[in-house]
Amino acid sequence: MAEIETLLLPNKFDYSYHRKFDEGYTQLLQNAVCKEIILDFSSVEYLDSAAIGMIVLLRKKCSNQQKVVKLRGAYGTAAEILDMAHMEKLFEFI
Repeated sequence: MAEIETLLLPNKFDYSYHRKFDEGYTQLLQNAVCKEIILDFSSVEYLDSAAIGMIVLLRKKCSNQQKVVKLRGAYGTAAEILDMAHMEKLFEFI
């Protein structure tokens, strides 16, 4: 694993993706080499409040381990939802 790892998010990022999302980031949290997790929104066309909650929880878990979460590639409706939720206050968009 590398210092920077990327999680590619699905087209529909909602509660039904919760288990896969947890599995994806859990191994990154356990890896001491990984210092930054990039959530790749380039495929996301839909997300709901559960998805917002999942990424905020991930941020908290990462913060406890001195890891950083960044968001990349959000567009269209997904970008609008992230903007309405003021996620720019919590995450760096790259």
